Order: sequence, then structure tokens, then C-alpha cells
Amino acid sequence: MFDLDRWQEIWLTIIRNKTRSFLTGFGVFWGIFMLVLLLGAGAGFKGGIMKNVEGFSTNSAFFFTEHTSEPYKGYKKGRSWSMHNRDLEVIRANVPGLRYLSPMDMQQGGQNNVARGHKAGSYNVRGVYPDYFNIETVEVLEGRLVNDIDIREMRKVCVIGNMVRDVLFDKADDPIGQYIRVSGIYYQVIGVVKPKTKISIGGRTEESVMTPFTTLQQMLGRGDKYWFLCATAQDGYSCERMSEDIKDILREQNDISPADMQAVGSFNIAKQFETFGMLFFGINALVWLVGMGTLLAGVIGVSNIMMVTVRERTNEIGVRRALGAKPFNIISQIMSESLLLTSVAGLAGLCLGVFLLDVIGKAMLSAGTEEGDTFFSTPQIDIGTAVIATTVLLASGLLSGLIPAWRAMQIKAIDAIREE
Repeated sequence: MFDLDRWQEIWLTIIRNKTRSFLTGFGVFWGIFMLVLLLGAGAGFKGGIMKNVEGFSTNSAFFFTEHTSEPYKGYKKGRSWSMHNRDLEVIRANVPGLRYLSPMDMQQGGQNNVARGHKAGSYNVRGVYPDYFNIETVEVLEGRLVNDIDIREMRKVCVIGNMVRDVLFDKADDPIGQYIRVSGIYYQVIGVVKPKTKISIGGRTEESVMTPFTTLQQMLGRGDKYWFLCATAQDGYSCERMSEDIKDILREQNDISPADMQAVGSFNIAKQFETFGMLFFGINALVWLVGMGTLLAGVIGVSNIMMVTVRERTNEIGVRRALGAKPFNIISQIMSESLLLTSVAGLAGLCLGVFLLDVIGKAMLSAGTEEGDTFFSTPQIDIGTAVIATTVLLASGLLSGLIPAWRAMQIKAIDAIREE
């Protein structure tokens, strides 16, 4: 295996016909090269998608009111209904897998609905519970978030997004403790936040003003009614089961038929992430299928050329066998030539593919596309994938020489010596 003279002989045999060896190896080179590029592109797509949803609870569900589809307890079909504050306590007490729960109220803002002095802008206004910031996580740049005391006392305070701060305040200003006017009502700023995720409910968080839910509910004069609810399941608990439990409670609490599947609308984020997982699995499987198919074509080419080589060296093989060469020596000679040709070409493709992915990644970083503005992240392959690709390459090299080696062993020494 480590006989230097033997490997020199093998190398000389390969380069004896440079053009044929190059064209044969190019098929393997191209197969590995395309496999690496496709795997890198798939990883970049997955990384870009996951980067945009990073920071959002993947086991969350959202509920909203729809018209009823069945008559019940004297109510007609098609009636409108609302959730109530009392529903929250019943849900907390009766849904075992519940982790976070927050109703949400939204105020439709007009032109320049948020202002401070002579500066103004049009922004989303949301009323939330403290738990909401565990569902859509944010980075607190200054101050604090809404807390339970704010909810209980209906304080006129607010948390603003970083883009709202940039418009309403000068860079040298400290926004904490300052007042802004939201649809004619003054709120004290208690915090400035920046979203950690690109997913948002009710508008982009960086362009939003978030107040205590009870405060906005009171300002809008809606009593104890609301139409949107956010919930997150505990780790390891089925989000689907939690959703069904919450729907059952909402139907019971608001006199809706238990068989009415339309009245309580819902959106399950966990299902979306399952869809993402299936999509990524399908892309990865397709990439490996295409890459392995291309590699297989190259390996078949190597095997065919080795068959031609065996045919050309029939006389040499006969002489070797007549001089006492063992079958293992003949087989190992042929398979080693195949392995070396495949390995050199394949590793060259692997190295070039990784180098090209690195160049593309650095170009993306220098262009600033790594900030989450796109759905494509830095393309790369991990070390595990590279090891698998190398293992497949070496196995392919051995297999491509197996049939030619077997063909060489079928040649009888006396017939081989006579071969012209």
C-alpha cells in the first residue's frame, strides 16, 4: 500500500495518455464540483430562511374571530363575535401545555399618527401583554419592556421600534421618559427595541409603537373585547393539541357550537416550520440525487476507460502472471490506478467547489447581504458533508476499478502472452 515505486508506476501509467486521463478525470471532477456547489447553495437557502425567522417562537399559534357557520343556543348562523378578557384566565387555567399567552389589539393609524413636536410619522400601534415579547423576541436597545404593573394600572406608556426612535428623536436625545403623541393621546416612552426576527404580527416591529394591552383597549373604547390572541406551547408539547384546547375553550366561553370549525380562525406557526423542514429535506435529497447522478456518470467513464486500459495491457498482465504475480497483485494494481485517478480529480473538484463557495460568501459579506435583507445566506458546506463527499468519492474510485480488475483476472496467462 505504501510502496513508493508501485505508486510511481501507477502514476506513470495514468499520465502515459494525458488527454484520455484528463477527460476521464474531468467527469469525476465535475460531478464532485457540482455536488459541492449545489449543497452549498442549499445550505445558503436554508440559512437565509432560518435567519429571517430566528428569534420567533416556532411552537406558536394565533387565533382570530370569524363569522359563525352554525346556529347555536338561539344565535343565528353567520353572527360576529369577540373574545373577552375573561377568556384569558380560563385558558391559562385549563390548557396544560400553555407557556405564553397574549391578546393583541391594533389601532388603525392615519397619516402621521405618531408625533413628537414637529416630527411625525405613520406607524403601527399594538397593545400587547408582556408575554408577547417572548413570542416575538426583541433586543432592548434602551429602557425596558411592558410589564404586568403597566397592564394592571393601564399606564400610558409605550415601547417604540428603533426606526420610530430615529425619526422622532435626534441622535443626542434620550427617548426614555419623553412623551410622544399617538392618535392624539400622549404616551411616555419606556423602551426602544429592535426585532431579532423578520417575522412580525401586526406590522414591522421596528416601525411600531407597543403599549400595554389594557391601555390601548381602554383608549379605543372596546370594553373587554378583542379579536386576536397569541399563544406558545411549552417545549415538547404539541402546538396542535394546545391550539385545539384553546379553540374548544373559546367556543364554550362565547356560546359557539362545538362543531363549528369556522368561527375560531387560527394560524399555526409550528406547521409552517414543519413545512420548511420538509422543503429543506426535499431540496437536500434532490441535490444529492443530482450530484450523485453526475458523479456516477464520471465513475462509469473511469470504469470504461480502465476496461480499455486492461485491454491495451493484456500482454503485460500475461507476463506478470507468468512470472508469478498473485491475483491480488493484479487486482490491486488495476483498482489502485482507478482510485488514484478518481481521487485526484474528485479532490480537485471538492477543493475548487469549497474555494468558490468561500469567495461567494466573502463577496456577500462585503456587499452587506448578511444582515438578513435576503432569503439567501452565506453558501457553505459543513465538515461532515465534506467527509461524506470524500468517502463517497473514494468508494466510487474503488468500485470503478472493480469490474476492470475482475476482467483482468479472467485473462489466462498463456492467452495474454500471445495477445498482439
